[in-house]
Amino acid sequence: MTLPAVALAEPADRVGRGWTTALSLANGAIWVGWYGPLQILLARQAEQFAPASGMPKESLLAWVTGVGAVVSLVANPLFGALSDRTVSRHGRRTPWIVAGTVGGALSLLLLAGADGVGALFLGWGLVQLTLNAAFAAVTAAVPDRVPRLQRGVVGGWLGAAQLLGVVVGTGLATTVGGVGGGYAACAVFTLVGVAPYVLRYPDLRLAPADRPAWAWRPFLAGFWISPGRHPDFGWAWLTRFLINLGNSLVLLYLFYYLRDGLHYDDPGFGVLILTAVNGATLLATVVVGGIWSDRIGRRKPFVLWSGALMALATGLLAVWQTWTGAVVAAAVLGIGFGVFTSVDFALMTDVLPEAIDRGKDLGVINIANSLPQVAAPALAAPLVNHVGGYPALFLTAAGVGLAGAVLVRQIQGVA
Repeated sequence: MTLPAVALAEPADRVGRGWTTALSLANGAIWVGWYGPLQILLARQAEQFAPASGMPKESLLAWVTGVGAVVSLVANPLFGALSDRTVSRHGRRTPWIVAGTVGGALSLLLLAGADGVGALFLGWGLVQLTLNAAFAAVTAAVPDRVPRLQRGVVGGWLGAAQLLGVVVGTGLATTVGGVGGGYAACAVFTLVGVAPYVLRYPDLRLAPADRPAWAWRPFLAGFWISPGRHPDFGWAWLTRFLINLGNSLVLLYLFYYLRDGLHYDDPGFGVLILTAVNGATLLATVVVGGIWSDRIGRRKPFVLWSGALMALATGLLAVWQTWTGAVVAAAVLGIGFGVFTSVDFALMTDVLPEAIDRGKDLGVINIANSLPQVAAPALAAPLVNHVGGYPALFLTAAGVGLAGAVLVRQIQGVA
């Protein structure tokens, strides 16, 4: 597995538990760096800085997360493409994992000391830039190293780690020393969590002869993947985008929904409880769904029905606006999202066009994760403030997610 040519070969050897565990821990650690701020810390800072900005806290938070998501839109495919072309004795992916993680930790510390709106925008933009460099490289390691019929289970473990990263990030942000302490704790956890993979598992190397010739015009043109030439890739991307948009509409204002809609006494702690409930049910299905999908060799039915279940859970929030309703919805959403997380990831790796562009193509797919963070604020703020409040927000989210689930049936090259 250390020969340069293996970097572009379709993997055949199954990866071991140690490699999967280390990669999953690295993935989860990156999500700690993202979701401690997204779930709690940015909302608290937006509330603190809103009076000076002249904007409602909801609008300020929407602008900050939206600008960060725009950075993510560019950073993920860009760093994925750069890692595809990296010729280094440390491999293609490892240099970017290290640089992105260290940069992300420093950016989180910058946010910890933010004293105004400008620092808030700058800090979150840098967090998105740097952690997306690491995430693009971590994600690309899967099609580099994992055979197709093992990708469901590996995707399941990555999804479990992602969820644990959200829970841990939310817990650190809620319980450790206020806003500054929460950022510092997330930064340290991110560094420590990535270290075992980087230190223990050598990366595959790209032979200089296999590196594509560098020119700006074809490099930039490569980010457009024609849906006409690669229709399965296009439908898979649209499915992921719509389902993630539905989830983003729910998560963006969860803190404010608990406080202003349900009048929950401690909305930060309430977010932590709902995240834990969601995490428990997600963990119950994420690995099992991936294993089941690998064994029967099918992906689309799992994506379809898990997306429909998530839409049902989101619809519950619109019609059952109580704390009990929120807990039930979080549990059902976790069941659906667990299956979706593992199986949809495997489906995405099955529709990648070229081996040499795995990092870039997965980065384009990951736009379907970050673009909803741009679109969600633009949709959510008017829905909550001017249309129908939180019921309108949740019904819209359910309809969008259901549309994404149904469209997976358009993919022809994957069962």
